[in-house]
Amino acid sequence: MAQVLRPSTTGSLFATDGKPHPLQDTLLVVTLVCGILAFVTAMFHSLHLLSSWAGLVGIIAGAYGQFISETTRERFGLIVGLGLSGVGFYLGLAHGGLFGGVI
Repeated sequence: MAQVLRPSTTGSLFATDGKPHPLQDTLLVVTLVCGILAFVTAMFHSLHLLSSWAGLVGIIAGAYGQFISETTRERFGLIVGLGLSGVGFYLGLAHGGLFGGVI
């Protein structure tokens, strides 16, 4: 009796095509971590250096991740991380900027 073949779901948590995407997953994690860090530290005026730099790194990593992403799940996480990074970056700039007081 013929058995129905099911696609292998091993691979990435964020890949819906069943193939591993290690670079895309790494960029997704970096974007989300930097975005959360930038967003949380943007609420404190004295942490504007950390907030603005983490936001900038998150924006760059997220933009490149969007450029090379292959699945919708990856894109969704990247958009969330980009939003958090953008808010943290701009609030960090408003509180003193990337080099505020250092240079």
